[in-house]
Amino acid sequence: MADVFQVETRNEVGSAATRRLRRTGMIPAVLYGHGEANKHLAIPEAQVRTLLRHHGKMVELAGDCKETALVSDVHWDPMGIDVLHLDLVRVNLKELVEVTIPIRVHGECVGVRDGGMLLENFHEVEIRCPAGSIPENIGLDVTELAMGAHLTAADLEMPSGAELVTPGDTVVCHVEEPRKSADSDEAEMNMGAEPEVIAKGGEKDEE
Repeated sequence: MADVFQVETRNEVGSAATRRLRRTGMIPAVLYGHGEANKHLAIPEAQVRTLLRHHGKMVELAGDCKETALVSDVHWDPMGIDVLHLDLVRVNLKELVEVTIPIRVHGECVGVRDGGMLLENFHEVEIRCPAGSIPENIGLDVTELAMGAHLTAADLEMPSGAELVTPGDTVVCHVEEPRKSADSDEAEMNMGAEPEVIAKGGEKDEE
């Protein structure tokens, strides 16, 4: 289900105008696509935060503009904390779109039970699917992943109607053997060595 943005038309554009807008708790956005004129909009920051919290992609615009749109880009401040701007693309629910979706790893990994460490190489994957059927995430079952083995994008649990855009041989995660420290290696080397015995009172003089 798409999130709903209660949007207002934005008449002023430019850096100064957008700064003033953000101080009022609104996020500037632009809507474009399908050969129609661009629309400059303002969206309540709280609604944008809700969308981002559960990785939403599709939105229904209400208020001054009533359309269905895809969030194509989110512009953040240099610290990655505040949203500065949104890019929205007009879509119909049946057309195919390419989107980046987070990967959800699940299952109790065999390699981890054997003492290994599960490392995730990628946290997102790019897919192509109908605009009205964009999943919140793509699952990856790591239950059978053994020590030293890996899983690729081709192992992802793709939903019906979705097509993988990321190359299928892209390594998504792997199980790495625990690294031994230098101290532990030295301890193992010394385990078989005979202990040095020093006589009480120091070394014994030769007779």
